[in-house]
Amino acid sequence: MGTLFLLAVALLVVDLSTGFGLFLSKAIVLRIRTAGLACSAVLVLIAHVQGLRPPAVEQYEIPVNGLPADLDGITIAILSDLHLGEMLLNADWLNARVRQVQASQPDCIVLVGDLFEWSSDPVALSPVLRQLSAPLGVFAVRGNHERLRPRRPDHAGKILTASGIRLLTNEWTELASGLVLVGIDDLTSIRRQGGGGQDHLTRALANRPAGATLLLSHTPWLVEQAAAHGVDLMLSGHTHNGQIWPFSYLVHTRYPFLGGQYRVVDMNLFVCRGTGTWGPRMRLWQRGEIALVTLRCPAELPQ
Repeated sequence: MGTLFLLAVALLVVDLSTGFGLFLSKAIVLRIRTAGLACSAVLVLIAHVQGLRPPAVEQYEIPVNGLPADLDGITIAILSDLHLGEMLLNADWLNARVRQVQASQPDCIVLVGDLFEWSSDPVALSPVLRQLSAPLGVFAVRGNHERLRPRRPDHAGKILTASGIRLLTNEWTELASGLVLVGIDDLTSIRRQGGGGQDHLTRALANRPAGATLLLSHTPWLVEQAAAHGVDLMLSGHTHNGQIWPFSYLVHTRYPFLGGQYRVVDMNLFVCRGTGTWGPRMRLWQRGEIALVTLRCPAELPQ
């Protein structure tokens, strides 16, 4: 699928640049099309290499309004879009990711949705996920691939429970005094069911204690609303940062917060570009990531 996409893009560029062969001789058009196919083959090769490489552990420093001074410097490891059960994304692949996370020694670990496919094996995955540990805990929220279905009700919830990972479903928990973690169900799934998600966001944030608020939301939507509710840092995934360029331009039309750090009103947003892949094991241009975010008091950041 990814190969055909890149091939089609290359041929479309060639046809547009040659006026669909109307303005140049057939010999020249043939040479240009051959060059286009060669370029697409190179892009396919690069995309396969990037997609098969292990995700990088990327480090970020993000200021969090209201963060207590004694919590300055705590770290959160973020994994999103593992898509376990897709192609080679199995227990062995997950075990290597767990080793990467544990080697980073984060204070907290969060899994920001699209963790499992329906083909994922709970018996094989739960013992591996159980190895994830952090002083402040391990937490998860559902993504659109974990939406509840009659055929396999709460497949993800059962795996996470068996793994000792707390699933946050439109609720909050206090990680430490002055630091609150909130999780909401996936917004794309809610929209498919005819809702906007605003009620879920309001319910999840209600009656939380004072302090800095971190919000886990698989899809980076309702960003302005989250900021208006006093969220200080929102952590999301879902977009894969477009996964395969230039498909990323199309993704950006629906998800303006495509990947990386953003400032929205008084809130910071971080969108993980994905730890695994969905569909083809291809990425162009960036490999997957495990994000290691260091929380900072705004005054503590270097000027």
